[in-house]
Amino acid sequence: MVAQIAKVAATLDARFVGRAEAIRALLVCVVAGEHALLVGPPGTAKSGLVRALAELVSARTFEDLLTRFTEPNELFGPVDIQAFRDGRYERRTEGMLPEAEIVFLDEVFKANSAILNSLLTLLNERAITVGGRVLRCPLVSVIAASNEVPTDASLDAVFDRFLLRVRTDELESFQFDALVARGLEAEGAQAPLRPVVDLASLARFRRDFSAIARPSAECLSTYKSLVFQLRAEGVPLSDRRVVKLLKLLVASAWIDGRPGPDDGDLWVLRHVWATDEQRSVVLGVVDPTLEAFYAEAPERRRGGVPAAGLDALAAEIERARRVLTEGSTPTDVQLFAELRALGEVRASLAGHADPRARELERRVTALLDATFRTGRFATL
Repeated sequence: MVAQIAKVAATLDARFVGRAEAIRALLVCVVAGEHALLVGPPGTAKSGLVRALAELVSARTFEDLLTRFTEPNELFGPVDIQAFRDGRYERRTEGMLPEAEIVFLDEVFKANSAILNSLLTLLNERAITVGGRVLRCPLVSVIAASNEVPTDASLDAVFDRFLLRVRTDELESFQFDALVARGLEAEGAQAPLRPVVDLASLARFRRDFSAIARPSAECLSTYKSLVFQLRAEGVPLSDRRVVKLLKLLVASAWIDGRPGPDDGDLWVLRHVWATDEQRSVVLGVVDPTLEAFYAEAPERRRGGVPAAGLDALAAEIERARRVLTEGSTPTDVQLFAELRALGEVRASLAGHADPRARELERRVTALLDATFRTGRFATL
């Protein structure tokens, strides 16, 4: 099972540039049977990522773009006319949300109150009420997307049910070449994704959760410390969310094949913010603990620059060197673009424990110094 989950992650990493931590977050939520929210501008692969994940885990899916005009029929199925004539209120749910295992709802917070109230019951209870009858749903995870974080207090109840909130911002300039290469591949005829793991087999984790190894006393102590630091900073973490997040820690360890969670699994706390302003606060509280752990185990880094990514960064530095030092003098636009790319590369390398990262940082600094000494920056 561990090898299969690793293959799912690797397949998604190969298809989507710069989404390693988002992929990890969605995998953990699907394994643990929790809900996640992707927040980012249009065109940042939110829907494509969810569709690919659902194909790889062989899940029955449903997706819809919600607006204030969305009607219950569009989600829960049309009313069964024949049953209605017989005096029964039923819905035809074939292929609709009540029969799906993974659901993707785009622009979820733009739905009207009737839809949101129905979704709240679904998210909480995995059930909907039709004609006074409670219909149990096989739902594993709802993955929603939004271009922005909701600010309307009436949306708080639905927003709170998404355990992790993951930003999917536009990629940085040093990832441009990889984005173009994979993007052009995607525009062509791509081989269809084949299921790697059966979603039903992952139900063992949820069924046997109480028997699976729990966090060690040391990990729980660190977790407790971070929870109360976040609460002190005004980040809302209810007791219910604190318990559910523990399940994600266990899921993170389980899909790696480790016997139990450790401080490296606390990366999930990076995604508990409720507003954009809180996000920087959350990272400021959680990241120092993660960096201390990654210093001892750099191969476990999530969302930063994994060791395997250093080759790509080294290639980006070499490409910038050729533009800046070889051939004709770069234009102002080219110069600005390359300096920005080098700045982003250096920021990505900062704090990475791999010794190669220090050497790459020195190369970036030397290249920037040489560029300034030649006066090529003076025209900007």
